[in-house]
Amino acid sequence: MQEFYQSALNCFVIISESGSLSIAGHKMKQYNQSMTHERDRKSLWAINLGLGLNIVLSALKTIFGVLTHSPALLAEGINSTSDVAYYVVAAIFMRLANKPADNEHPYGHRQLESIASLVVGAFVVATAIAVFWDSVDKMWDLMDGKLTTLGSHPFALWVALGTVAVKIILFFYVRKLGKETRNPIVDALAYDHRNDIFSASAASVGIFLSQNGLPWGDPLAGALVALLILRTGVYILRESSVELMDAVPSKELAQQISNLLKNVQGVQQLEEFQAHRFGPHLVINLTIGIDGSLTVRQGDWIATNVELLIYESIPNIRHIHVHYHPAEDARRDMSIDDILAETRRHVAEHESFIREVEESNGSGRWQ
Repeated sequence: MQEFYQSALNCFVIISESGSLSIAGHKMKQYNQSMTHERDRKSLWAINLGLGLNIVLSALKTIFGVLTHSPALLAEGINSTSDVAYYVVAAIFMRLANKPADNEHPYGHRQLESIASLVVGAFVVATAIAVFWDSVDKMWDLMDGKLTTLGSHPFALWVALGTVAVKIILFFYVRKLGKETRNPIVDALAYDHRNDIFSASAASVGIFLSQNGLPWGDPLAGALVALLILRTGVYILRESSVELMDAVPSKELAQQISNLLKNVQGVQQLEEFQAHRFGPHLVINLTIGIDGSLTVRQGDWIATNVELLIYESIPNIRHIHVHYHPAEDARRDMSIDDILAETRRHVAEHESFIREVEESNGSGRWQ
């Protein structure tokens, strides 16, 4: 056992003054850094690829929309131009999110990824409203007799269909990158590519119908697609907001960690559990119960095993804090729901104490 502990000292940094410790094996750090670098590389590639292709598509659709007298294709060009704008925003936020941790942001700047996703979601919602308004306006003009035809050159249809083909490929490719990187920006951009498939398909249908004497087909298809785009924009906003609100799958994660701790010698019970989200990473706080007769050094030993096992078993862990104290009979055989309820109670008591201190300071009683 002494040889094992000496080995642990060589591989980990242990802080034992307060009965808490934080470790990170050198190999695990190198692995996490490598994974983070690869994730950032793929995320930036997804953004730059979409940005470059949208610049080309916006130029083609705008130019040919004017030359072929196709309002639907011209609207598609304007839509792609707006895509370019928020791809630039996404690229800026992504680079800011890659900044290393500093004194004010000890866990880095990864929350900017969720903020960027919010920006993309807001752009998508705005685009949906603009497309819907334009479609309704065209339908009103057709009904009022101000607009009699939306006919266009046959080449406009091929440009729209080409856009559909390009966006289908982009959607599946970027969605694959989103699953690999678990980056909310990349996920949002994948959904935006899907929106472009819908809008370009609607434009194609509208151009085809208008070329065949049915001018109302274009605005009607556009209005329906706008509703689909709006739904996607709201979904992106909701998912990004959930991440910014620090929501994590607490019960599932707590159950997974509880199962892992059963394999750690010396851990008698898991008493409290908290997880905080920082971009794609998690910071975990645990309270475990151990034999009260053990020394602090032996407690550190057990906590070292706990942290190492969690680092190796659960991806995207940024940091782990383990607090240990003597196990209590009253807390034995606690269910996951009991553990989470105890954690909430403890947090509520702490927040209540902080409020009392602030109110007391305001009234001068603590001065």
